[in-house]
Amino acid sequence: MSYYPRIRDLREDHDLTQQQVADYLQMKQPQYNRYERGLRDLPSDVLIALARLYNTSADYILGLTDLP
Repeated sequence: MSYYPRIRDLREDHDLTQQQVADYLQMKQPQYNRYERGLRDLPSDVLIALARLYNTSADYILGLTDLP
């Protein structure tokens, strides 16, 4: 499984908009949208920030485990 469906699902499960997550990551919404759509690879610093935001592991986001 690729990471991009997971970051979308995590965002929706936390009732956040793409804009809110982009603001948290200090980037523009279109850039974050490209990560969710799988058009750009997720940099490690963004991966770590998302794991912290959602209180989950990077392994879960990357699809290496099914346990959040």
